[in-house]
Amino acid sequence: MLLEVNVTFGVVLAVLLAAAAGVVAFARLGRARDTLVAGGRAALQLVVVSLVIGAVMRQLPLLLGFLLLMFGVAVLTAGRRVIPSPGSGWWWAGVPIAAGVTPVVGALVLTGLVPVRGVALIPVTGILIGGAMTATVLGGRRALDELETRRGEVEAGLALGLPVREARLEVARRAASDALLPGLDQTRTVGLVTLPGAFVGMLLGGASPWEAGAVQLFVLVALLVVQTVAVATVLELVARGRLTRRR
Repeated sequence: MLLEVNVTFGVVLAVLLAAAAGVVAFARLGRARDTLVAGGRAALQLVVVSLVIGAVMRQLPLLLGFLLLMFGVAVLTAGRRVIPSPGSGWWWAGVPIAAGVTPVVGALVLTGLVPVRGVALIPVTGILIGGAMTATVLGGRRALDELETRRGEVEAGLALGLPVREARLEVARRAASDALLPGLDQTRTVGLVTLPGAFVGMLLGGASPWEAGAVQLFVLVALLVVQTVAVATVLELVARGRLTRRR
């Protein structure tokens, strides 16, 4: 076991979270409360998930329901980040997440690489949904920010006869592509800068370094596919005006 869960564990965890919030407050980044809430929610949610996941893994209907819950939370989180205004079409954020995750998970299940068992399907699907959610948020926010900042260029494109979709794409495409940078950097530097969770988890579970490396490579490449599809889809939704901010 990597960490022993005891009083010391709880104290150190609380100190680290307080330190993170303290730095945010000291730097006046405006997210100190969000930092504390995020840490508290993570602790509560992981306790609940740890208690529930055992039953979920043994029954297929519960397993599928849990996966749908993961997807729903990801859609809500991404939608509210990209489109903060209530009732403004935030649910469209589900399209890029589903477009990226569904075909990849489906292919993994159909080929037998990932069995339809909770112990395999939940972590793999969770990693991919999380990657798609992050790419959707970053891509959507960057594209919409760019359209607001360079509104005059969009109007100039329209004046030259470009369709609305094309004018928006010309302005937002480059900015949206920045959402791919975290995934690309993680893939480029794996093993040199960080040892990601899948690799460490496999080693702690008794797998050989070769097996752990193979699984981690598999996860990273699958993530790249999911994130590129998510960014391309959210860019298209922004260009078509499906994801837009109210003024």
